[in-house]
Amino acid sequence: MIEVYVDGASAGNPGPSGAGVFIKAEGSVIKSALPLGMLSNHEAEFEALIHALSICKENQYRTLSIRTDSQLVSSAVDRRYVKNKVYLPYLSRCLELVDQFDLCFIKWIPSSKNKMADELARKAIQQNEQ
Repeated sequence: MIEVYVDGASAGNPGPSGAGVFIKAEGSVIKSALPLGMLSNHEAEFEALIHALSICKENQYRTLSIRTDSQLVSSAVDRRYVKNKVYLPYLSRCLELVDQFDLCFIKWIPSSKNKMADELARKAIQQNEQ
């Protein structure tokens, strides 16, 4: 099973945002820091998951265990529902990708257990400003 850690971050809410993805896969590691432009923190969290799922799809991974420190994202994907309609397009895209994998679990973890993805997301924020 592929271990995927995702985090989105914003410098302001909304503000310059970034996605951090850290993937442990079959003896290798993939790190990605993606600048996202101006988004809210929750939007950045969803974008981070979308980015991670896209990377996994490109690499033809079939079984994923995803960890996020966003309770909103983890519960929205788990329940396949989001109350705030602003996030509906993000959730729809996430579910469209999730459904392409044989197995895909998502689990909330505390921020202290998501440091690598957090560092990558913060690095991505700074790439917006260059």
